[in-house]
This record gives sequence, structure tokens and C-alpha cells, in this order.
Amino acid sequence: MTQTTHHTPDTARQADPFPVKGMDAVVFAVGNAKQAAHYYSTAFGMRLVAYSGPENGSRETAAYVLENGSARFVFTSVVKPSSEWGRFLTQHVDEHGDGVVDLALTVPDARAAHAYAVEHGATSVAEPYELKDEHGTVVIAAIATYGETRHTLVERTGYDGPYLPGYVAADPIVEPPAHRTFQAVDHCVGNVELGRMNEWVEFYNKVMGFTNMKEFVGDDIATEYSALMSKVVADGTLKVKFPINEPAVGKKKSQIDEYLEFYGGPGVQHIALATNDIVRTVRTMSAAGVEFLNTPDSYYDTLGEWAGETRVPVETLRELKILVDRDEDGYLLQIFTKPVQDRPTVFFELIERHGSMGFGKGNFKALFEAIEREQAKRGNL
Repeated sequence: MTQTTHHTPDTARQADPFPVKGMDAVVFAVGNAKQAAHYYSTAFGMRLVAYSGPENGSRETAAYVLENGSARFVFTSVVKPSSEWGRFLTQHVDEHGDGVVDLALTVPDARAAHAYAVEHGATSVAEPYELKDEHGTVVIAAIATYGETRHTLVERTGYDGPYLPGYVAADPIVEPPAHRTFQAVDHCVGNVELGRMNEWVEFYNKVMGFTNMKEFVGDDIATEYSALMSKVVADGTLKVKFPINEPAVGKKKSQIDEYLEFYGGPGVQHIALATNDIVRTVRTMSAAGVEFLNTPDSYYDTLGEWAGETRVPVETLRELKILVDRDEDGYLLQIFTKPVQDRPTVFFELIERHGSMGFGKGNFKALFEAIEREQAKRGNL
């Protein structure tokens, strides 16, 4: 396993050819944005903050913007397709089901970022353009990545509107929980076809100046039945982390194969959400109907021997099925939801970090066996 250093000196950061401020938004194309917004408000504890739709001049699409701390999700569905974008969204939902179409990034200079990316081999999806309203100006551009996913580059310096020009502020659908369930996007994972992981890792290295953070190959991520390989790329500040997975040959169909089959190609597999209190979050979200993967009791029998002490007692971890991993920098607590739509595609992870910048390598076997049990129930193993 290889790992780069965690801390980039300020001089190197200033010289970053593709500086990134962080995740701007995770944009979903869905069949029914109104109902999706309700689900993520009630089940995930997010707050509706902005809306765009027929009532305020958007004849083609309805979009709901939900936030939790710095995490921002946008759910878009088509009211009546009339443009290339509307037709794309309609076709995307038809072919892939509900899924992520855009991992948008906040950048200090959208024009420069777009020019650098295209110069280094990226395919442009949208040339830089400006959006203006009474709250200021936003500059936007977009490049293509794996599958039909894109990275919109958003420069919102000085803009103080609720999201983007064309959106109006909106009141929460329901009162969010007293304690925030999560506060940031920790990382976003993409699944790509067999043999294409390295190609996309090189894309991020070359096009966006991202560095390789960790890699998991061979027996790192294998069960008796299935395996996958994964490499993680990140920007210089580690605010944006993109693990890229590909299937590896195994006795049966891996979770990546299942995703690629049901999504109809490569795409975003899961979004990890950073929480300060995973116990309270799991209790809150479970009570609201979110289903988490089950981990067998046997996992917890020997947990203390290799994971050591954590802030959460083993009995509580066992009760809530939370996983633990420890590395040289500290430990992390994590848990994964079941897929959040009918197709076995997109799911979420909750992660509470205590020093560790890892991705739960010690849990891969337990996690994958849990996923395989769900695959078997669906008849897809």
C-alpha cells in the first residue's frame, strides 16, 4: 500500500496548478425531486435551503438544494424537457435510475481551472459562463469524468445568494434534528469498468493535479467470493478525495459488477459523510427509517484486540453495527447504508475520524461480506 504525505506546505499549495476550495455540491438526477428532497430532509436530517422550478422561471426542471454543514446535495428532475440538458437528465434517469450526475467543485478561478483541465486532456462539457443576480456573479464551467458524470467548476467569490442565480431561498420541509447528523462530504467513490481504474487515476493526476493518497489491491479487498481494486486521488489540501474502484476477478459477481450492471455503466457508487457523533447520527437516521448494513456479532468478539480503545464502547458499536479501523495516525468509525433507491446502486457512508485519514481497510472484508449477503438476497451474487 502506498501513501503520500498528509500535509502540503503552503508554498506547494500556492503553486497548485488546479487549486480546489472543496466540494461545491453533489448533484443528483432523480425521477421525482420533490419526493427525494423530502426523503433527505426527514431520513438524513438535511435542510432545504433553495429551490428552482416553474414557480420562479425554470420551465424545464425542478431542483431542490439541501444542506447539512458544508455538505450540499442538489436533487433535479425534469418537468418538461426542452433543451439538451433536460433531455440528458430524462435519459439519464431512464437508463441509470436515480444517481449522481455532477460532483461540483468550488474553485478560486473557474476559467483558469477549465483551461488547465482541457489543456491537459479533459473533455469540456461547458465552456466558462457567468450567472448573475442581485446577490452577485458566479462563474461556471464543466468537464467530463467517468461515465456520464461531470465536474462542474464553480467560482462563487463574493456571491451571497442561497445557491446559484436562478434559485430562490426556501424554508425547510421539516424541522431538522436538534443535532446535525453530519457536517461535510468526506469523500465520493466512483466505480469504473474492469481495467480502467488506472486510466482514471491518471486522469485526475494529469488533468486536475490530484495526487495518489492510498491504494488497495490484491488481497486488501477480497472475500471468498469477490474482490475489487481501489485507488484514492485527492487534491493538495485533502478537502476533496475521490476513491476509484474497479472489479477484480473473483468466483462470483462482485458488488462493483452488480453496480455497473444495474447502473448501466460507470458512476458514483457512494458518498461518505463526515460526522462528529456517529452514534447519535445512526440512532437518529435509523429511527427515521434509514437502513444500514448488518455486521455479524463475530466481528465485535475480537474487535478490541486489534482496534484498541475508541471513544465508543464495543457494546454500543455492536448494537449499532458500527465498524472500526485503526492505522498509524489514529482510528475511524464508519457504517454504510443499504442502497437508497430501488436499484442496487448508490449508497452512503457515515464516517467519524479520530486522526486516521484512511478508508477502513481493516473493515473491507467484513463490509464486503455484508454487501454479499444483501446481493444474495437480491439474487445478484
